[in-house]
Amino acid sequence: MTDALKRLSDEGVAIWLDDLSRTRITSGNLAELIDQSHVVGVTTNPSIFQKAISQGHGYDQQLTDLATRKVTVDEAIRMITTADVRDAADILRPVFDTTDGQDGRVSIEVDPRLAHHTAATVAEAKQLAWLVDRPNTLIKIPATKAGLPAITEVIGKGISVNVTLIFSLERYREVMDAYLAGLEKAKAAGLDLSKIHSVASFFVSRVDSEIDKRLDAVGTDEAKALKGKAALANARLAYQAYEEVFSSDRWAALDKAHANKQRPLWASTGVKDPAYKDTLYVDDLVAPGTVNTMPEATLDATADHGQITGNTIAGTYEQARAELDAVEKLGVSYDDVVQLLEDEGVEKFEAAWIDLLNSTEAELKRLAPSEG
Repeated sequence: MTDALKRLSDEGVAIWLDDLSRTRITSGNLAELIDQSHVVGVTTNPSIFQKAISQGHGYDQQLTDLATRKVTVDEAIRMITTADVRDAADILRPVFDTTDGQDGRVSIEVDPRLAHHTAATVAEAKQLAWLVDRPNTLIKIPATKAGLPAITEVIGKGISVNVTLIFSLERYREVMDAYLAGLEKAKAAGLDLSKIHSVASFFVSRVDSEIDKRLDAVGTDEAKALKGKAALANARLAYQAYEEVFSSDRWAALDKAHANKQRPLWASTGVKDPAYKDTLYVDDLVAPGTVNTMPEATLDATADHGQITGNTIAGTYEQARAELDAVEKLGVSYDDVVQLLEDEGVEKFEAAWIDLLNSTEAELKRLAPSEG
């Protein structure tokens, strides 16, 4: 079953699971995926935690204890989510050790309500790193305008970061610049750069969802022929940008100080249009030094029938640029699409966080001991 996953891993793609729950940890399922499905990392987000806490009874004991202590709902969420991340990090620790810190990572997100507040994001990232207290954690910071200086500041303090919600090529270059600036700050402060890691989460499927909708509205044969191409083209051009930045003179100086490259991570790789093959954003985004974080359905689909045929990004840049240009010529504005997706991404995570607050508050009330 896992030959395709092994081939993917052998091509230099780190396979991370885009999901986490208490049950996945305690049942041994996460350990099994590491052992049998080549999973070497885990990503979380507010939506994932909201779903985990609102389903089943895996959190009842901890919620009962928190309710007894009368903690605030915000504190309860932080205690629950950091406990899961800490336990998952411990399960992944052997991977972290054998890959010299490259993989075996678990990501936890700053409160998405802080996405447009630089200082608060920095403070929250420091707090999360302290609370989880595991070297194989990545703190997720969104790639908003306010997030960029926060990335530099947090990396400069030696905290490893997963930059999330990247949709545009321009913003991705700004993210890489923020990472290099952070490494330069860390170097000036005398920190060991070899201990600082980062990934840049470049979102894929949502780009097709939005652009395909607009191509349908155009309605011509030319427009229909471009459906399902923009997301791959965008991601492939992102990899081109990665290759350029991490072969620059600026990078060479940091490389000499044993810094780590910020790997591109393909996020949102579950296919949303049933007309497309369900392994599209795995099979067609294979290149060394990348991460693909998959929901379990995509992981299973890849294991079952993924077509891993070597590097599927090399040699595609000219075609990718032509496809994005063709979309633009039809009146579908790239800049408008990527800005909308960033705004929506932040809003969706904020909404999921509020749902998480509400469902956790309801659980605290349900499990609170009666007075007296």
